Amino acid sequence: MKYEAVIGLEIHVQLNSATKLFCDCPNRPGDEPNRNTCPICLWLPGALPHLSQEALEKAALACLALNCTIQPESAFDQKVYYYPDLPKGFQLSQHHKPLAKNGWVDIVREDGRIKRLRIHHIHMEEDVAKLVHEMEGKTPISLVDFSRAGTPLIEIVSEADMRSPHEAMEYVKTLRSQLRYTGSAECSLEQGTLRVDANISLRPRGSDEFNTKVEVKNMNSIRNVGDAIAYEIVRQTHCLEKGEPIVLHTRLWDPEKRITSPMRSKFSGPCVPDPSVPRIVVGKDWLIEIQGRLPEMPGKKSERFLREYGLTPEEAANMSFERDLSEFFEAVVRQGLPPRKVAGWMTTHLVPALRDHNQTVRDTLLTPVRFARLLSMLEKDIINAHAGKEVLLQLLSSEESPEEIVEKGHLRQVSDTTELEALIDRIIAEHPSDVEDFRKGNAKVMGFLMGLAMKASQGKANPKLLKEILTKRLN
Repeated sequence: MKYEAVIGLEIHVQLNSATKLFCDCPNRPGDEPNRNTCPICLWLPGALPHLSQEALEKAALACLALNCTIQPESAFDQKVYYYPDLPKGFQLSQHHKPLAKNGWVDIVREDGRIKRLRIHHIHMEEDVAKLVHEMEGKTPISLVDFSRAGTPLIEIVSEADMRSPHEAMEYVKTLRSQLRYTGSAECSLEQGTLRVDANISLRPRGSDEFNTKVEVKNMNSIRNVGDAIAYEIVRQTHCLEKGEPIVLHTRLWDPEKRITSPMRSKFSGPCVPDPSVPRIVVGKDWLIEIQGRLPEMPGKKSERFLREYGLTPEEAANMSFERDLSEFFEAVVRQGLPPRKVAGWMTTHLVPALRDHNQTVRDTLLTPVRFARLLSMLEKDIINAHAGKEVLLQLLSSEESPEEIVEKGHLRQVSDTTELEALIDRIIAEHPSDVEDFRKGNAKVMGFLMGLAMKASQGKANPKLLKEILTKRLN
């Protein structure tokens, strides 16, 4: 390619503290509009903000999880701009003295090598109100929801180290995993508790210069982040090839049309120190106490899983990516189950089931003990994998034991040789032409006849024993 992409991300993460950043209103995304408000977050004259200790602690944990250095002193500024979602005319944000600097995360590049992506700084700020656009008859109107105003955010500003959509997507995935491990944030792109803005520019390959960038907003999934960046690279390439200048501005990603479109010109208002919020001075003892709360992070945990449980690198990465799943995995292994068997079933069956139901394992009734008992039944050939998947789905929402579900659903595996031989003989008798095809060298017939036999047994047959009998009969 003639040009090289230069990509930096600005990521807003909503902290999950009980209250907002500068008042005692509940911090609950999804509540009714304008339910959680007070004079402070409504920005009424004379209402003075007071910084939430919990929000500060969660912000510090997030910074440490991303390998940042907490600054000895940080302070809030008034970031001045005028917009309907900010009627007081400024946002409280740490512009001049951010909470933390000089972090990094490691990602896996497309060629499999590790690349370190730097974080320039992380600062705290209050969120603004939310604009809701509706139609009143044929007239478009905009309403303001102040329930979101004042919720605590951290903004994570990367260095422009990314060179491809893949690297940007991996950065967001890794950063999201690290933050969720700390318990400081839910990091949901779909619900808006993690919001990504991408700055993209192009330069001649081999150049070290930074050219005019374009900011892209409105990406509500990791896939959309990659698609929006890929589209913008192509769009800017076409502009440069036609001799059109790249103009500094903000664009929106349209996930339906799969294009970016102009939103507004880029505006940066003044930032002046705010006199109402005291500066934050970090003491050594407090920092040590916060560092002590930091859990074992995904990278370290993955290394330990390789070492202690003999997992493959891919299995270790899958089992350590989310904190609740990693803890669930270890709790199941402690029941005496083979680690690789546990990891395989979690990756192949449990994780997809949770994804289909839009749940985490904490949202379900499944416990490590009940999951271990299910795997034990599979190990002992009491049930087969087909029945095991059915039992697992029921365990997510039922308090019954795996044994009760198996007995109630008549899901015990059929391993009676005489019964299976009779089943196979019937299948062979009903499909003589397929048997002849197999004997002429069409090996695919084996899978077809196995499928028929499993269906005839209502999925209860012991597949290993069934295949042995079928192979013997066909030969």
